[in-house]
Amino acid sequence: MPERDAAAWLWLRERLAALRPAARPAVPAEGPAAVVRTAVVTDSASALPADWVSACASAGLLTVIPMPVMVGEEIYGEGEDDITETIALALAAGKSVKTSRPSPGQFEQAFLAAERGGYEAVVSIHISGGLSGTADAARLAAGRVKIPVEVVDSGTVGMALGMGVQSAVAAAAAGLEAAAITTAATDRMARTKVYFYVPSLEQLRRGGRIGAAASLLGTMFAIKPILAVDGGKIVPLEKVRSAAKAIARLEEIAAADAVSRPAGLARLAVHHFGNPAEAEGLAARLASALPGCPPAQISSLPAVLAAHAGLGVLAVIVGEIAPPPVEPVLLST
Repeated sequence: MPERDAAAWLWLRERLAALRPAARPAVPAEGPAAVVRTAVVTDSASALPADWVSACASAGLLTVIPMPVMVGEEIYGEGEDDITETIALALAAGKSVKTSRPSPGQFEQAFLAAERGGYEAVVSIHISGGLSGTADAARLAAGRVKIPVEVVDSGTVGMALGMGVQSAVAAAAAGLEAAAITTAATDRMARTKVYFYVPSLEQLRRGGRIGAAASLLGTMFAIKPILAVDGGKIVPLEKVRSAAKAIARLEEIAAADAVSRPAGLARLAVHHFGNPAEAEGLAARLASALPGCPPAQISSLPAVLAAHAGLGVLAVIVGEIAPPPVEPVLLST
């Protein structure tokens, strides 16, 4: 882990360890500390690392709402042991795989839990409204609870959303108010791009995430498109004639974006579904092309995204490290 990232993570772990939801605000003997007033909620499309989520969730600061996936008549939730294999087998067999937004009731319970934990506000950050109605469900729930809830439509997916959530958690742990936490998240997400390649557009077409005309074009002419998330929706970026050329071009686009960022600030993540070796190879080549950038974080797509992208997807998220945590807000009891 790069020195700057390691220092930020150490700071956050220390802040999380110090949180005592049942006894907030906490004032150590040596003087006043930051009062953590705001909890963060997101959904499983954020693709956050499991260990990072566990550390934040144990302090009650972060809740990740699982997004349901329907395979045939069965409904699965993110995190169930066999969901990845189940989706992969279903897609390979041509079975129906669909997704749905979480229910408003799930968000309502999360918001109420934050209130019971002693938090005074919630910032709820979610997958793009152009791809899912999740943010709408959160807004419905926000109207049912007394605790103030700021719902943020991220306009993005995967670790592009996850990076924004990480910035929100760091800002919350530093004692910032909800408005500043929202700004920290949205600013970072605005500086993050999603580029990806799928062997087939059919699953995206079935889920209504890309037009039928684009899907037909890809099928007829064996075009392997490189796609991006722009304006909260999936858009075609380039059309390439073979899978090998598409992956090579994806690598070039991501590397060029990373190089264009301020020196030392670029951060990468690579997502895949069913093709970890390809993801590792892509990440290794990016590391070679970008010696000043830390190695990309590699992870399988969350089930809700894999269900739409299909088998063989490769995605690269290009973002920037968050600014160092601000000085804590010192408040006395």
